[in-house]
Amino acid sequence: MHHKDIARSAPLRGYVRTLREQELPLLRDHLLRLGPHSRHDRFNGFLDDSFIERYAAKCASDGTLVVAYLEDGVVRGAAELHSPERSPDGLPEIAFSVEAVVRRRGVGSSLFQRLIAEARLKGYGALRITTSAENQAMRALAGKFGAQLNFVRGESTGIIDLKPPSQLELVKLAIAAPADSLRAAINLNRVYWKAVLRMYGWGRAA
Repeated sequence: MHHKDIARSAPLRGYVRTLREQELPLLRDHLLRLGPHSRHDRFNGFLDDSFIERYAAKCASDGTLVVAYLEDGVVRGAAELHSPERSPDGLPEIAFSVEAVVRRRGVGSSLFQRLIAEARLKGYGALRITTSAENQAMRALAGKFGAQLNFVRGESTGIIDLKPPSQLELVKLAIAAPADSLRAAINLNRVYWKAVLRMYGWGRAA
């Protein structure tokens, strides 16, 4: 078996949760790790780092909700929910990006499910998704969740109709919120103690 196939078949080590406001720089770092092809698909042709840094800064300041897949405190996949106030047609817009190291392992579907649950909790009745016409993986994922995509000016755009959240979904989100906060605190403490140990020369290779 090829080593890439082995990596894809290995169980995922991370989890999906909503990022807190102070964690949004993790979104920037994730987007900067995307390769040229992934950047083209995600941003419809914009590839340079300065554009991505400005985009991530805007997300951190305009109330964008970010659901992330994290491994060892690093964001490897992200789903963004942009406020309808920022949209020309009054619909909240969603966007997705997944790093190559965790693709084809269900990360996109997990992000999609959590983002839709968050959108329903906010009372949104529909979501708009826009992706490049060449992004077959995202088009397939959007179709799986009910989006009817239309090709316009090099982009595929579609609408996902949402039903109100079920009682079970509300309970799951209520349970997930404290658990997410606990995981974030644990990861923050882990990073802190690693930095302290490095400061005093402990934990370095002999």
